[in-house]
Amino acid sequence: MVAVGLFTSILIALELGRLVWRWQVASGREPETTGVGVVASAIFALLGLLIAFTFSGAASRFDMRRTLIIQEANDIGTAYLRLDLLPQPARGELQEIFRQYLDARLDAYRSVPDRKRVEAALKRSDELRERLWTRSVLESQRTASTAATMLLLPALNTAFDTASTRLASTKEHPPGVIFGMLFALCWVGALFAGYGMASRGPRNWFHALFFVASLTVTLSVIVDLEFPRLGLIRVDAFDEMLQEVRNGLR
Repeated sequence: MVAVGLFTSILIALELGRLVWRWQVASGREPETTGVGVVASAIFALLGLLIAFTFSGAASRFDMRRTLIIQEANDIGTAYLRLDLLPQPARGELQEIFRQYLDARLDAYRSVPDRKRVEAALKRSDELRERLWTRSVLESQRTASTAATMLLLPALNTAFDTASTRLASTKEHPPGVIFGMLFALCWVGALFAGYGMASRGPRNWFHALFFVASLTVTLSVIVDLEFPRLGLIRVDAFDEMLQEVRNGLR
């Protein structure tokens, strides 16, 4: 839907530029050529700079989110294994809580874009995390060995910190004004492009559609990288690592 909206709006801007040129000709005015070329060049130079900036940032954040998924899977696997340091029956009870915690985490990520389900799953995971931590601290203090305190608790803390960092990374985006400038420059650039193309004779649909499609694809890729659970470019495949960890928790 985003791509369709972008394609349509940029095509409309292109046609508006052509209509402005035709209106000037029809009204007997001499269409501007030299000044338009200078302004259009400046706009497209600025547009190229902004596209490079937003694309680079979106790609970096996309890679970071994938890395955090792998890190969370590793940290959860390590923390779960450290529960073996506790005696029964506490070990079995905590392992069950841990499995429920991971199920809630997986459900939260798979519920996007349903905000209510995501919030409910995250709330459930927070409650299970508190239970898991409180009980782990209590059982570690009860054991005669210090291994649980020295190895289990830091592993749990690391797993929880990674989960929090991963959640924060999903909310890390450029300010809205950056996207506003990017889209606005695309539309203004299309307006000037349509004006310039009109001065060169009959409409060339191949050039027009190629120009619009190029901008649309570029902007769509940037948006997909920035929101990798809503578009075509996704990080869902990396969630399988968490699922594999969950399948191994017995």
